[in-house]
Amino acid sequence: MKYASCVKRLFGIFTNGLIRENPLLILMIGLCSSLAVTTAVVNGIGMGLSMTFVILMSELVISAFRKLIPDSIRIPIFIIIIAAFTTVIDYVLKAWFPDLSKAMGVFIPLIVVNCIIMGRVEGFASKQPPGDVIPDALGMGLGYTWVLAGIALVRELLGSGTILGFQVLPASYQPIIFFVLPPGGFFVFALFISLNLFIKSRLKVPGEASACVSCPGSEACGGRS
Repeated sequence: MKYASCVKRLFGIFTNGLIRENPLLILMIGLCSSLAVTTAVVNGIGMGLSMTFVILMSELVISAFRKLIPDSIRIPIFIIIIAAFTTVIDYVLKAWFPDLSKAMGVFIPLIVVNCIIMGRVEGFASKQPPGDVIPDALGMGLGYTWVLAGIALVRELLGSGTILGFQVLPASYQPIIFFVLPPGGFFVFALFISLNLFIKSRLKVPGEASACVSCPGSEACGGRS
């Protein structure tokens, strides 16, 4: 019974980032880079997976050493840890995916100051055990990724007539340049928010994942089992 409750709670934490607390559609943070890189699907996926890697590794390290990090200097330590993993993914992209790295430009290094990551390490990872931060980081990262990929899909399809660089609309199609410009990004993002709110209004959304359902060793409800 305790195992089933634990799995249910961890799954709830994971789905929080995907849907209920999606960093873009619900929390509406980290929008600058999101709208800047979503002119192509490959950029959106690359940015999302890069963010997922950084947030997962940062949350794991900070959670593992949370009791050893002095409260007075926790923010500088968090930034150093995030910067270390951002540098790793930046060099990986430059070495193995140079075109993608060039396309995303300065927005990969700027992951260091992305408020999505800082918010999760400060509000969650610094207070929870590693077992809890893994589903949280994956949920937030993949929630960020699917929204980026979705926005980029619409913008690339309507703005260029392609998906992942492959022509999918007829050659006679006249690209709508509006969608590859910044106003087009805001417009598509607004449509995604509206669609999300519409779906939520039609569905019964479960309560928060941490609502008094815990498993042995969890700190979600004050360490109670």
